[in-house]
Amino acid sequence: MNLIGIDLGGTKIEGILLNPNGEEISQKRIPTLREEGYDSILKRMVSLIDSMRAASNTDVSIGVCTPGAISPVTGVMKNSNTQCLIGKPLKDDLEEKLNKKISMENDANCFALAEAVLGAGKGNNVVFGVIMGTGVGGGIILNGKIHRGRHFIAGEWGHHTLVKNGRECYCKNNGCVEAYISGPALEKRWEYLTGEVKQLEKIIPLYNNDKYRDNYFRWKNEFLNYYGQALANIVNILDPDTIVLGGGLSNIDYLYDEGKQAVYDHVFSDVIDTPILKNKLGDSAGVFGAALLRDIG
Repeated sequence: MNLIGIDLGGTKIEGILLNPNGEEISQKRIPTLREEGYDSILKRMVSLIDSMRAASNTDVSIGVCTPGAISPVTGVMKNSNTQCLIGKPLKDDLEEKLNKKISMENDANCFALAEAVLGAGKGNNVVFGVIMGTGVGGGIILNGKIHRGRHFIAGEWGHHTLVKNGRECYCKNNGCVEAYISGPALEKRWEYLTGEVKQLEKIIPLYNNDKYRDNYFRWKNEFLNYYGQALANIVNILDPDTIVLGGGLSNIDYLYDEGKQAVYDHVFSDVIDTPILKNKLGDSAGVFGAALLRDIG
């Protein structure tokens, strides 16, 4: 049986077809067009999956990676920053249109599974996979299996309270980690400090620009302090064998030296050597994790 993995992202939907040995047969990306709403996304997902099925010469399993989780009580989507998915029975709708049972997991769990089995966390029993990009999330892998928790929210460190009565988060709570160290949050903070609107990838290289030196120092120190506090809470609770960073912010080099030290500074231990590693699978971790759901997740 071949394996289909689908990664539903905020800007693109990626599909991959693997043979039973994990070798790629076919891969394709299409735009999500989430501004067109839920029905459009559903239609585009079905079309992509059908094209993957057509490329297979045998039966397939289908795994889907989503921005959000399925409520174990209602069966509908929750906790998604693609907000048109919230309250929708995405899994049921896909199964009805495809006339086939599928597996579905949130994007952080798929990322963590792929990195634990195939990527930077391979060989470790307890892996915490971090997503830091448009949002902040995480997945916990215990002995090669996804740990979902009673309410399917295990690993959701982005919605731990970092600052009491702090900035409002999209989830309507205040002070969440995501409101301080996500890409959009960091861009908003830069605009507040400098009065200039810049994308994160344009901000990072400004450390040696005299015009921005003082503001950059303040911005970076705030970021690292919040990051260190937030991730240290995970280490204190889970004490993982390794942490793997993913998402757009994982490309910030100083998260692996200064950032790691900021985490260590807040950990409740006299000795701390938890590896904090950059992902190996890049943007494809989610789609590989989705494909692995049938056999491993």
